[in-house]
Amino acid sequence: MIHPTAIINENVIIEPDVEIGPYSIVHSGVKIGSGTKIGSHCEIGVETELAKSKELNIGKNSIIRSHSVFYSGSSFGPNLITGHRVTIRENTVTGLNFQVGTLTDIQGDSEIGDYVRFHSNVHVGKGSKIYDFVWIFPYVVLTNDPHPPSETRSGIEINKYAVIATMSTVLPGVVIHEGALVGAHSLVNRDVLADTIVAGIPAKLIGPTSRIKLSGSKDVAAYPWRKHFHRGYPEDLVNAWKLEFGE
Repeated sequence: MIHPTAIINENVIIEPDVEIGPYSIVHSGVKIGSGTKIGSHCEIGVETELAKSKELNIGKNSIIRSHSVFYSGSSFGPNLITGHRVTIRENTVTGLNFQVGTLTDIQGDSEIGDYVRFHSNVHVGKGSKIYDFVWIFPYVVLTNDPHPPSETRSGIEINKYAVIATMSTVLPGVVIHEGALVGAHSLVNRDVLADTIVAGIPAKLIGPTSRIKLSGSKDVAAYPWRKHFHRGYPEDLVNAWKLEFGE
């Protein structure tokens, strides 16, 4: 299950049924949960002085695709799934079933909740806090320096069920509240209220998310999205959402 060209440090815990692909490197202090698959040319547990811990924990049944790099000091819940060439730096903590797309770059010191979904080419600045069930689409940038370059850091906070559409930029210190929608190509420079739509450069309030209808329908609301979109979520969670909306 471990390719002969892989380089595995002696101080590594590898649980049963783990696969490690060709030319991958696993550094000291790494724990890999059972059933995890690591592709070729990955580097797992890169040491850095910025890490609060020398350990790196990969939850069980994770999939880390080729050419991805994970730094030490982070912890990932079960069922992590990455695309190719993902970079995740030190002191990143994630919950269950975090899915992160190809070429995404997470700069560390960040907290990410359960069932968070990143598409490809997302950049997450240090100090970001992202709660459960957030969706972030391609080429979104979460910044953290209010007057670059400086030693000041002001991370982004994104609350549950929020959605950030493609090619948007969120400026330092912004809080996006629960269920909000940021439209494509937006520049968000102030907090976004719960269950509202903002869009534009700079982003302006458009109205409540409830005004958006599903494509092809004049009556069915697109938001909250969990009322109709259930693909990839466990049955017990979907049933709880149906109960929430009286279905």
